[in-house]
Amino acid sequence: MSEDEHHLLVVDDDARLRELLRRYLFENGFRVTVAADSEEARANLASFAFDLIVLDVMMPGESGLDLTRALRRDGAKRVPILLLTAMAEPGDRIKGLEQGADDYLAKPFEPRELVLRIRNILDRRGLADDPARDIRFGALRFDPARGELFRGAELVRLTAAEAGLLSCLAGRAPEAVSREELSQATQLGGNLRNVDVQMTRLRRKLEPDPRFPRYLQTVRGTGYALKPD
Repeated sequence: MSEDEHHLLVVDDDARLRELLRRYLFENGFRVTVAADSEEARANLASFAFDLIVLDVMMPGESGLDLTRALRRDGAKRVPILLLTAMAEPGDRIKGLEQGADDYLAKPFEPRELVLRIRNILDRRGLADDPARDIRFGALRFDPARGELFRGAELVRLTAAEAGLLSCLAGRAPEAVSREELSQATQLGGNLRNVDVQMTRLRRKLEPDPRFPRYLQTVRGTGYALKPD
């Protein structure tokens, strides 16, 4: 898929920043739709299919975190979400990831970094050219080529970050992969705590009992390893 086929939804209540983002992303080859708040974003999501949402956290009414959480409860809304916020503390980043965001960028930011992060997320979702075989664990099947997880015929929703983690681990299974390498491979901002947060969420979707993981195992002193059947 070429970049000019990627349709982005930019949601920010700052009209000036919203227009700057629309123009800059358009100039970098993306199709862009903008919204001033969560209500307008929901209307756009009901009308169009988007490849990624760039979402401001601090908005009047329903915040970006609230909208992220609501969209992640709706299995039909599998579009990746990149949060923008002036709140740059590690705890704020972790909170955003816990709500289901795929990445997090603090304001003020370099526009080129935003474009790189968007492309990295889209690349992780566009693994269709990867000829890797399916990975099976219990009743689940992971397709690394598409970054999709199935339970029987049912699609299990994964965020782009979760799919990236699982793809990285699947490519090295059953070897252990360091948390540093997982962070770099999935663009989790270099914060190793983010890897742990995403792994906890992933285990809830994969493991029969997440408290005693069978497939996504912690390797003490190293990182994590995927142990398929």
